[in-house]
Amino acid sequence: MHTKNFSLLSVALAIAVGALVPGSGAFAAKHNKTKATASKPAASKKVAAAANALPPLAAQVALAANPPALPAKAWLLMDFDSGEVLASANADEPLPPASLTKMMTSYIVEQALRSGKLKPTDLVTVSENAWCRGTSAESCMYLPLNSQATVIDILRGIIIQSGNDASKAIAEHMAGSEAGFAKLMNAEAQRLGMTHTTFVNPTGLPDPTHKSSARDLAILARAIIRDGAEYYPLYAEREFKYNGIKQGNRNALLYTDPTVDGLKTGHTQEAGFCLVTSAKRNDMRLISVILNTHSAQARADQSRTLLGWGFGSFEKVSPIAANAAVGTAKVSFGKADTVAAGLGAPWTLTVPRGTQVQTAVQLNPSLEAPVAKAAVIGKVVATANGKPVGEAPLVAQADVERSGLLLRGWQHLLQLIGK
Repeated sequence: MHTKNFSLLSVALAIAVGALVPGSGAFAAKHNKTKATASKPAASKKVAAAANALPPLAAQVALAANPPALPAKAWLLMDFDSGEVLASANADEPLPPASLTKMMTSYIVEQALRSGKLKPTDLVTVSENAWCRGTSAESCMYLPLNSQATVIDILRGIIIQSGNDASKAIAEHMAGSEAGFAKLMNAEAQRLGMTHTTFVNPTGLPDPTHKSSARDLAILARAIIRDGAEYYPLYAEREFKYNGIKQGNRNALLYTDPTVDGLKTGHTQEAGFCLVTSAKRNDMRLISVILNTHSAQARADQSRTLLGWGFGSFEKVSPIAANAAVGTAKVSFGKADTVAAGLGAPWTLTVPRGTQVQTAVQLNPSLEAPVAKAAVIGKVVATANGKPVGEAPLVAQADVERSGLLLRGWQHLLQLIGK
């Protein structure tokens, strides 16, 4: 009787081991599927756009009580870390952006500098098309006709002096023409998730189809701060002197609020007075956008009001400490049966002050070894008042090696018995 039981057990074990031998069709198909999945790019352009682009909001919304009533045609306040819109009005209405356009021009230049496509000392020639003729009808860096300027001076001229001549000159240098450069601008806008934007030129001079929205401009500002940290200090510079002409930065908040360090002003008759601002107080950075208000003073006052409300109404919270184990995931066919799960990086949320945040851990129920340390094995979801306010990936806190052939066979048998 014992011999018969042992024989049956041996046969079952052999079957289980055979199912796991790498040469088998089932194993090979599963292995190839896993490998193919792993070889896919981590993030396509569509995924990058989706990460930056939030779903459309109503004409006016706010995540905290008593948002300001601003007379601008459109406005928005964004949390820099998460990209979450804290309050807005007409956030997705395409409007003339005037010189706020130059944020995209400077962003493209900065990314070219970072990649090595441009060098700070490269010389840019000023064509007749780019040259400003000295009128007061447009903002200029006052580059002399047929002169050459370095890329870094051109960048300063775009950011600080809002130079149309600087913007045109670098556009021609990089893409051959303003129209060619506009194609680069629109490609970047699409990549970033700016879904209500069409650029026609690098300056923001009026064109019926040249439009952007408050949300899109906040997305762009966030990209400038995030992707070009070494050049972002230029946006806080209060003045720049070139060709013997010193001009001050038109962002009035740089002179009155030490927490403000960017970004850009804009004005045309059609666009009104516009301002995109960023400020950092303690560990919180906010981005404000004011579009189409009636004066330079109004755009500064409304930006100041919006930022003040944001910093006063929201706070940063850390629901879980970084690297703290928050759960244990089961692992099949490993030398260990479980692996601890925790955050791979610090996690903070921006929430209305006094909000009580709860967390729930969701782990992958079908992990199989090998599991690499820092591999994503689940997520933690934060809620407040029953509504989701954020989530973060959970990663394995240690490696789990795949068990040997015999042990895997035994583990597989136990799974069959368990079923």
